[in-house]
Amino acid sequence: MRHYEDFTVGDTYRSAVGRTVTETDNLLFTMLALNTNELHFNEEAAKATEWGRILVNSTFTLALVLGLSVADTTQAGAVNLGWTEIRLPHPVFVGDTIWSETQVTAVRESHSRPEQGIVGVRTRGINQRGEVVCEFARSFLIGRRASAADSFPGTGEPWNV
Repeated sequence: MRHYEDFTVGDTYRSAVGRTVTETDNLLFTMLALNTNELHFNEEAAKATEWGRILVNSTFTLALVLGLSVADTTQAGAVNLGWTEIRLPHPVFVGDTIWSETQVTAVRESHSRPEQGIVGVRTRGINQRGEVVCEFARSFLIGRRASAADSFPGTGEPWNV
């Protein structure tokens, strides 16, 4: 887990795993968001488009790329401050596998919270064809190592094996 002190401008992190998008992912996310654009769930309507098939909901793509970046960026309990410059240059289809890549763009101390700092990053999602499917800039507030809480409960008992 990275804390404020672990971020350096220019560092790049690549997600340890990729994630293949399923039809269920797309359908559930689309319905949960009450997105009624048939392009995300009606095969016949989607066939009539330039893509000829169902497109994965773009907000699912954004959420997935963000989620893939968490282990490298905000796993230590950061608070997102904002997203900007969101782009979706290529569509995502059911069956595509997505990875994330994140580059640190800014690191500064928080003026109002001395136990935390603010980190800026650019993240992009890349599919199995090497196409960038999502890009965004993000900033988050993250704690210093000294202020990190250990949430592992521990047993207080010795090992008996």
